[in-house]
Amino acid sequence: MRRKLAAGNWKMNGSLAALSQLDQIAQETGSLDVETLICPPYLYVSEALTRVSGHQLNIGVQDCHFETSGAHTGDISASMIADLGASHVILGHSERRADHDESSEDVREKARTAMAAGLTAIICVGESEKQRLAKNTLDIIGGQLAISVPDASKAANMVIAYEPVWAIGTGRTATTAEIDEVHDFIRTRLKDRFGEEGANMTVLYGGSVKPTNAAEIFATENVDGALVGGASLMAQDFVPIVRALAEA
Repeated sequence: MRRKLAAGNWKMNGSLAALSQLDQIAQETGSLDVETLICPPYLYVSEALTRVSGHQLNIGVQDCHFETSGAHTGDISASMIADLGASHVILGHSERRADHDESSEDVREKARTAMAAGLTAIICVGESEKQRLAKNTLDIIGGQLAISVPDASKAANMVIAYEPVWAIGTGRTATTAEIDEVHDFIRTRLKDRFGEEGANMTVLYGGSVKPTNAAEIFATENVDGALVGGASLMAQDFVPIVRALAEA
C-alpha cells in the first residue's frame, strides 16, 4: 500500500511564534490515517521537534548538502539533520534549481546522502510554463526522474513531488486532467525502473494546493498526497487539506 503524505513546506517563512501553529496541526491530525509533515526553516527545526514530541506530526527540512561534512560554510549535512531527529528532506525544489543552479545530478547526490543518513528524500520535479506550452512536459519530467532519483531508492525512503513550476505560489493549479497525465506517467516510469517498489512509492502533487481544491486533487488516481506551500503556514488552512487526504 502506498503511504498518504501531507507535507508542508514553509520555505523562508515563519518565526518562533509561528511554531504555535504546529500545536493545532498535531492535535487535529494525529488521529487521521495520514502521514503529516512540516518542513520549517533550519533555524526552527529543533524547536519544532520539541513542540511536536509525543505527536504523530513529523518535522523535516528543505535541503541538505551532498557531503557528510567538510568545509562548506553555511551548509547543513544530512547526518546533522538526522541527528536532530528530523525525518524528511525536500530536494530539487524548482526554487532551488532556479535560484541556486541545482542540477538533477546535484539532487541525486543529495538524495543518496540523505537516504544513507536514514532520511526520506522528497524529490521534486516539474516543468516551466514555457516547457508546458511547448508540449515538452513529459520529456522534462522523464529526464528529471531519470537523473534525480538514485538507483537505490525504495518506497520507504523516497517520495516524488510533482510541482509544475508555473503553479507554485501563483494561485494557479493544474487541471485534474493535467495532474492525472503527469502522475500516471511518473507511476509508469517508477514501476518500469523499480518494479514493485516503484508501484508503492508515494507521489505528491504540489502547486497552489488549498482547502478548496484539495479533495478534487486527491480524487485523482496516482496522487498520494500533497506538498503544500503557503497553505501549510496556518493550521486553519493545512488541517482541512490533511483531512481531505484522509477521506480520499
